[in-house]
Amino acid sequence: MKQALASRLRSISIGAVLLLMLGLLAYVALRTGPLAPVPVSVIMIEKRSISPALFGIGTVEAQFTHRIGPVAAGRVQTVLVQPGESVKAGQLLGEMDPVDMEQRIAALEASRKRAEANLLAVQAQMLEANVRTQFAQSQAQRYEQLLAARSISAETAEAKRQELQIAQAALAAVRANQDASRQDLLRAGADIAALTQQRANLRLVSPVNGIVTRRNADRGTTVVAGQAVVEVVEPSRLWIHVRFDQQRAHGLRAPLPAQVMLRSLGNTPVAGQVLRVEPHADAVTEEVLAKVVFAQQPQVPPPIGELAAVTVKLGALATGPVVPNASIHRVDGRLGVWLVDAGDLRFAPVRTGASDLEGNVQILDGLAGGEELVVYSFKALTIGSRIKLVDQIIGKKP
Repeated sequence: MKQALASRLRSISIGAVLLLMLGLLAYVALRTGPLAPVPVSVIMIEKRSISPALFGIGTVEAQFTHRIGPVAAGRVQTVLVQPGESVKAGQLLGEMDPVDMEQRIAALEASRKRAEANLLAVQAQMLEANVRTQFAQSQAQRYEQLLAARSISAETAEAKRQELQIAQAALAAVRANQDASRQDLLRAGADIAALTQQRANLRLVSPVNGIVTRRNADRGTTVVAGQAVVEVVEPSRLWIHVRFDQQRAHGLRAPLPAQVMLRSLGNTPVAGQVLRVEPHADAVTEEVLAKVVFAQQPQVPPPIGELAAVTVKLGALATGPVVPNASIHRVDGRLGVWLVDAGDLRFAPVRTGASDLEGNVQILDGLAGGEELVVYSFKALTIGSRIKLVDQIIGKKP
């Protein structure tokens, strides 16, 4: 009897312990286990306007690169500058080998002087031919008068007429020689001017105040016509060649304000603005190309080709529901947000629009504004998840 009572008491004790453990397990499961409510932080959805922004990566480029080189093939005689040096407009940067240019100019000078001498000689002949013509004309007139008075024969008067014609023909020939001598003199002068210009073109001169960015040839190098020996850029005329995503570039135009981050400036923001949007996009990368200029050129020009991060602020959008980007999720292939409606969790599909730099996203369809929105949750939510409202999720920013 006593043994049966003791066995019964032991069974009751074990059952009580098991019930206590099951209760404790249920409590843990419901409070901190997989069945526990998911802590979430919520906000009220506001209707307001946002100013979206575009972010792009670009490179520093010169608006104009002056590629200075010869206009004819030749050999480099001297290069007087190195990359990085500042130069002034009109400064001599280098010179091409003139080869026999000086001798050719001297030969043309001699030809010009000979043409001048020929012209002087022809002018003297012109003076003589004028005198002969005037004398022959006066003689012909006098003999015509004598013929009219029947003092001479018709043959004598005809001879004087022929002498006048011969003198006039000689005068015309001298005039032609004079014109030819003048043309020879003009041609010699033009040849000298052309060769002198060619000689001047052998001097490589900077057209602007700038900085030498490249030295493409050294002394003794043979270059072709148009090949750049030295490249010069104007540090006051730099811009950023930027690429933006086509899908987000709607509204990009000049002269929207921009912010430029350069590594050479210690990532200090520099103000700028969009100068123009290129008419051709990159079909491979699906990007829009734009030129962004500095509002004020940096005192220390950045290196050509340096990478720059550019942010362009677009115009303000129409007022509408706005939610944080962190609150948008994709559930079963649909984009939407989690709402709290009378304490229950509900998934609302939405259609999103533009976003700004603060992470706010415009909602085009799916929300009316004023709803209670789940911004952060301790873990991923599902339909039927139990939630618990908290002020802040541990590990999340408030």
